[in-house]
Amino acid sequence: MSIKKLLILLILPLFAFTTAHKYYVSVTQVDYIKEKKAIQMTSRIFIDDFERLLQERYNDKIILDTGKDEKQIDLYIEKYIKSKFLIKLNGEAVAYKFLGKEYENDIVYCYMEIENVEEVKSFEVENRVLFDLFSDQKNLVRTYINSKHKTFVLIPENDKGLLNF
Repeated sequence: MSIKKLLILLILPLFAFTTAHKYYVSVTQVDYIKEKKAIQMTSRIFIDDFERLLQERYNDKIILDTGKDEKQIDLYIEKYIKSKFLIKLNGEAVAYKFLGKEYENDIVYCYMEIENVEEVKSFEVENRVLFDLFSDQKNLVRTYINSKHKTFVLIPENDKGLLNF
């Protein structure tokens, strides 16, 4: 093997790791629990991305996962989520409760719930979380409603998903 080929084989892998590619994605799980008459939702968002957004939007001193200012951070998170994550149930916009959040590794888990849901004939979700910060953000919404699984990949140009039952 020539020295040129050997050098290329040794150096080429180094270049593969010099250009970090960042993915901007959130994942929201939506489950209709018929026995509890509730729709439970959990959004998973990267802490660093969410922290940057909250700093730019509300307070540049916010640092997530420190145990400090958690009540104020919860208020900011709830305000932001409720402005960007919208639900229509059976054709009507519905309010949901923000139950809280927790941190695990590099993810913040946000918990929401819609109570007193007798039946689901249609479910529409609009998820614009982080679209105002990252143009290449993707929001996956995985649903389990009426014993049916469905996944939406929402992007800024197509930020809504609709299921009819």
